[in-house]
Amino acid sequence: MKTIAIAKFKATCLSILEHVRKTGEPILITKRGIPIAQVLPPPPPELNEKSAFGCMAGTAEELEDILAPLPADDWDVLK
Repeated sequence: MKTIAIAKFKATCLSILEHVRKTGEPILITKRGIPIAQVLPPPPPELNEKSAFGCMAGTAEELEDILAPLPADDWDVLK
């Protein structure tokens, strides 16, 4: 685990947080050599099966060719 002094963390906070996010390596923050905080990477996202994205996948059924043109007798304008 990497250790960093609080003064350096304060000066480079955003880049340190980005480093933790990219590498997954936790960082221990110290003040005068005494640990005061730890920065950990976020947990992996949980798969939520109740999500709106993809919840209807596999539920539709294609009965006919949806790209085929309609027969001429089905067009009201041609009657």
